[in-house]
Amino acid sequence: MTDATKLVERYLAIWNITDDAERRAEIDAVWTEDARYVDPLVDVTGRDAIDATIAAVQQQFPGLVFTPGDDVDAHHDLARFTWKLGPEGGEAIVVGFDVATLTEDGRIRTVHGFLDQVPA
Repeated sequence: MTDATKLVERYLAIWNITDDAERRAEIDAVWTEDARYVDPLVDVTGRDAIDATIAAVQQQFPGLVFTPGDDVDAHHDLARFTWKLGPEGGEAIVVGFDVATLTEDGRIRTVHGFLDQVPA
């Protein structure tokens, strides 16, 4: 397992942490201070805004969990990966594809998200 794969797994796990303090501690550890997250629905910069975005997604999809999709493909400072959102052990209702820019010290600077499958 590569360092990029471990980082992506940790990143996806953050989206499942519902305890505010625990989630924020992981965001602070994994994301840079000036981090940016952008997808078709949101474009935010900074850890506070990323935390608020994750909390909003959890409110919108209560009880659903993010899981990794296919293998992480990484080179240089980039990683691309797919993810799924659905009931634990069940079929995904949302599927996405992200590209992350990583720092030399093993943190995330940016994530560009794409939504491949969304509920009707």
